[in-house]
Amino acid sequence: MLDPRSEIYPTIEYRPIQPSDLEALEKIHLALFPIRYEREFFLNVVNGHGIVSWGAVDTSRSDDRRDEIIGFVTTRMIAAKDSEIEDLFRYNSSRKDLTLVYILTLGVVDSYRNLGIASSLVREVVKYAASISNCRGVYLHVISYNQPAISFYKKMLFKLVRRLPMFYYIRGQHYDSYTYLFVYYVNGGRSPCSPLEIVTSFVVDFRAFVKMLVAKFWTKENHCNPRWTRCQESNTLLAPQSNKRIISGDNTRCHV
Repeated sequence: MLDPRSEIYPTIEYRPIQPSDLEALEKIHLALFPIRYEREFFLNVVNGHGIVSWGAVDTSRSDDRRDEIIGFVTTRMIAAKDSEIEDLFRYNSSRKDLTLVYILTLGVVDSYRNLGIASSLVREVVKYAASISNCRGVYLHVISYNQPAISFYKKMLFKLVRRLPMFYYIRGQHYDSYTYLFVYYVNGGRSPCSPLEIVTSFVVDFRAFVKMLVAKFWTKENHCNPRWTRCQESNTLLAPQSNKRIISGDNTRCHV
């Protein structure tokens, strides 16, 4: 690995993640994130099944690990109408096929931090999104206590467009923290700026908040009612059809 005391900077190159990266990808995710991803997720990443990804490698290494990934970003394409920010694009075009690129995971091994690798990986994502004519932005979620990530995406010119209360569902209950939704607009995408657009955005946020309260109340009622059977939870990160994050397991921390 890179010696932090060395004045010699490594030569970093970026390429698509491939099947030979499977073991290293799993290892880095396990080291960086407090949750465990299912094997299916990694297989989809390395085989490009619905996921587009990039890996960073240190080609200046003299050993046989010069092509081993030391950083990564994984993404998937989402229809704008299926995202939490559909209303931000509805006014911008009458087209129904608008898409967004959603960042699933982003990470760099500890010994290669502060070398601009994460920034370069995100720029690859933005460049990819901009190359798709009907794509209007790149977006992701960051939990409110993750200040380094929040600062990073602001530095990368991502715009904070939503605050989502209790977005994460951990060990059978909502995590009592806000999650921020960041967007980097491409191909003419933009935030609402007229009074009507701002009001529309507020109404959508308020409706989401009301739905969350109703869901929380319903969950409490279910806990008090012995007639309902609770589903068995696995110790993995689940990937539902919606973008709401559901996390189970012993570790209740969640970082994006």
